[in-house]
Amino acid sequence: MFTGIVEELGEVTAVEQLDDASRFRLRGPVVTEGAKHGDSIAVNGVCLTVVELGEHEFTADVMAETLNRSSLGALTTGSRVNLERPMALGGRLGGHIVQGHVDGTGRIMERRPSENWEIVKISLPAALTRYVVEKGSITVDGVSLTVVEAGPDYFTISLIPTTLALTTLGIKGPGDPVNLEVDVIAKYVERLLGDSAPRTGEEAE
Repeated sequence: MFTGIVEELGEVTAVEQLDDASRFRLRGPVVTEGAKHGDSIAVNGVCLTVVELGEHEFTADVMAETLNRSSLGALTTGSRVNLERPMALGGRLGGHIVQGHVDGTGRIMERRPSENWEIVKISLPAALTRYVVEKGSITVDGVSLTVVEAGPDYFTISLIPTTLALTTLGIKGPGDPVNLEVDVIAKYVERLLGDSAPRTGEEAE
């Protein structure tokens, strides 16, 4: 489990295309410190498994399902990526509960800079709109953020200078894809309610 607090802005140093997968080599001195084979590291919000370790680098295999459901397939050598190690048991939950299981992708639609922060508008897949609410949590490229506005097919976030400087959200522009993970609690509530949830215009007995 992760918290959406990015530890490091890493870099893709190599990409190898396999038959039904890709192998990425990524540089991240912070996240590789003390890491070992089989550990998990979130890359732009996607939980990947360390298969090889080098000096300040690690290698991870990404299967076709992950490439199809996330923006990792667009990464090339030199791409910058957000990196985070899993939260240690008993550690502080600085962001919110993040699984590293991407629900879909959006695209940056607009950036509106101001003196002390920047508003970013991101497209939202129709299947995810019911999970996104104003002042709720959402993960964008692995960054835990608060939803400012929840529109019918978009949402907005407000980025402080630290987030702009230390994550990929400071360098991506309109049209660029981002990985989205909605709040897992909302999905569990929906599943648990199932058919017992009142329909629109009806009241629960």
